[in-house]
Amino acid sequence: MSAVGVGAARTLRVPGRHGYAAEFSPYLPDRLACAAAQHYGIAGCGTLLVLDQNESGLRLFRSFDWSDGLFDVTWSENNEHVLVTCSGDGSLQLWDTAKATGPLQVYKEHSQEVYSVDWSQTRGEQLVVSGSWDQTVKLWDPTVGKSLCTFRGHESVIYSTIWSPHIPGCFASTSGDQTLRIWDMKTTGVRIVIPAHQAEILSCDWCKYNENLLVTGAVDCSLRGWDLRNVRQPVFELLGHTYAIKRVKFSPFHASVLASCSYDFTVRFWNFSKPDPLLETVEHHTEFTCGLDLSLHSPTQVADCAWDEMIKIYDPACLTVP
Repeated sequence: MSAVGVGAARTLRVPGRHGYAAEFSPYLPDRLACAAAQHYGIAGCGTLLVLDQNESGLRLFRSFDWSDGLFDVTWSENNEHVLVTCSGDGSLQLWDTAKATGPLQVYKEHSQEVYSVDWSQTRGEQLVVSGSWDQTVKLWDPTVGKSLCTFRGHESVIYSTIWSPHIPGCFASTSGDQTLRIWDMKTTGVRIVIPAHQAEILSCDWCKYNENLLVTGAVDCSLRGWDLRNVRQPVFELLGHTYAIKRVKFSPFHASVLASCSYDFTVRFWNFSKPDPLLETVEHHTEFTCGLDLSLHSPTQVADCAWDEMIKIYDPACLTVP
């Protein structure tokens, strides 16, 4: 068990809801969204939980129910109240935290579970990308009721779709087909196909400080770094997880620091530039740890959620020590 620095973890248990994704608000430093599902996402409904933290802990600000499990959530980049979730029924939902009920809009085009949703961070575009088990990626303008285009090419379910924080109109996806793919919205086609693992790839993320660097996390328990200028082999590999890696996030504050969470119940922090890259292992869940985010406002703060019904915000020791 690792020490948790700067005070104890702030936790909230949500009975009967199994956490799939946690995302800090880009606007409000104390606000967190969590996408959750009943019955581990296999059956039942889903809930979007909007939480606020204060000195005394975590409190529920708003919750919204949906008729199917919610698997991912992303905050709007142009309105502090708006979020998009995605669900097992093939739909995306647009919510407004300023309103007690919702959703404001539903986008139903995917034919199977939607496992990933991400709102573009580059200025001048308000676009959402979604990835589905129907093997397609769809591009959405939330002000338009239907998708702008559909990207095909993956040969199995899509687990992760993430916009580049640097290159407008560019996003990455990972799939059960064992590839990482880089797409260009302008050509509506795939730019690069990387056979990144010999296993299903559940997650990827872009480095915030290097537009050519991504990381993938896979069922083979490994994290691999990829430089898009030369994708023949990874630029780093991080080993230590003992079950599949569900989500990986680069730090917004440190160019070579990243975090990963896994079906081994742990969250691990890494610095890939160090000879001994594993900085810390946090073991505070008792089930699959699925959601993970690093705060944009605080260099030390991390949020995660798991199938043990627990949502946690904490400051791992490795991020509090300079």
